[in-house]
Amino acid sequence: MNEAVAEAPRPSQPLASPATARLLGLLLPAALLAGAFGSQYFGGLYPCEMCWWQRYAHFAALLPAALAFTAQSASHRSRILTLIAALAIAVSGAIGVYHAGVELKIFQGFTTCTVMTSAGNTEDLLKQIAAAPLIRCDQVQWSFLGISMAGWNAIVSLSGAAVIAFLTLKGSRR
Repeated sequence: MNEAVAEAPRPSQPLASPATARLLGLLLPAALLAGAFGSQYFGGLYPCEMCWWQRYAHFAALLPAALAFTAQSASHRSRILTLIAALAIAVSGAIGVYHAGVELKIFQGFTTCTVMTSAGNTEDLLKQIAAAPLIRCDQVQWSFLGISMAGWNAIVSLSGAAVIAFLTLKGSRR
């Protein structure tokens, strides 16, 4: 008896490695920035100077990550742009390591006050300085599982950058 054996439907192909890498390269810094700004505007956690440095690196990652979508995911151009985004994400993670070390008193942080102001005249500047919260880089404002926001940024950014680089480079060996 010959029975027709129906083939099981093939599952859809998972995203190719370079396509996944470039998507992560865009979504990871966007999500981390959304979390940082959300904690600032909705949670009342104001950033210190080193927090801003970490944000700047994530902003820097967004441009090459977005430009990577202007070419096919397996193209050389897209891969290079994705790797540049991964590098910027890793820079934010490295700053996060240093910042967490400052919080834990492993490294020396700033010895001067850092307050962000934007005033048009002297009177407005004095009002802003008087009203601005003093945010020290060596004090933890929030932590989860004993890890500060800077520590979490370091963990997520460095892990994410490694995954993005691995997926990008893995796809180029095919």
